[in-house]
Amino acid sequence: MKEFIRKYRHGIPMVIYLIVYLVLFFIVERLTEDNYHVIHMALDDKIPFCEYFVIPYFCWFAYVAGFVLYFIFVDKESYWPMFWFLVTGMTVFLIVSFVYPNGHELRPAQFPRDNVFTRMIANLYQTDTATNILPSIHVYNSIGIHIAVHKSRRLSKHRPVQIASGILSALIIMSTVFIKQHSMVDVISAFGLAAVVYVLIYVTHVIPWRTNGKWNKID
Repeated sequence: MKEFIRKYRHGIPMVIYLIVYLVLFFIVERLTEDNYHVIHMALDDKIPFCEYFVIPYFCWFAYVAGFVLYFIFVDKESYWPMFWFLVTGMTVFLIVSFVYPNGHELRPAQFPRDNVFTRMIANLYQTDTATNILPSIHVYNSIGIHIAVHKSRRLSKHRPVQIASGILSALIIMSTVFIKQHSMVDVISAFGLAAVVYVLIYVTHVIPWRTNGKWNKID
């Protein structure tokens, strides 16, 4: 066990951060309740509801968790920039949620069809509120994971994995608006934030990282 912890201790900060993040997210959700700024743009009304996108929406959990574990246990070089990318964006999200409580009113009052997919969405609506959605963490983390996959020297040898990651991340991003979990404002802001953090980590290296005692730069 000691050897395991020593070998993979770089994963501990991620575990600690996720615990703190979930606690703070629970607190901000309780503080928000019905008192929030409504997020909306005209494009939201033109996007149809499509329940089939609930599948890629739920795939997000396996997509993010799976690659985070991969980078912890297999590709430590790519783990640290991915860690800082995710942590930076999720921290900004928490700050925005506390300072600017937000939510949307896009969810359909009645589903156009009754099938297994709409029932899945109904259950999702009951467990996940439509508040504190700016920027979309579903979108932001999908971008962050795909960037890490694309930048990974190990995974550069496995083009099908990189292509599959790109397709899945795109479907996840689309799913957020097609099942009315997010406004396009959330999506656009997530892309904007991702662009800024990408420059800070992967281009200018303002946020550096260490692997095996050396400073690394992944170009």
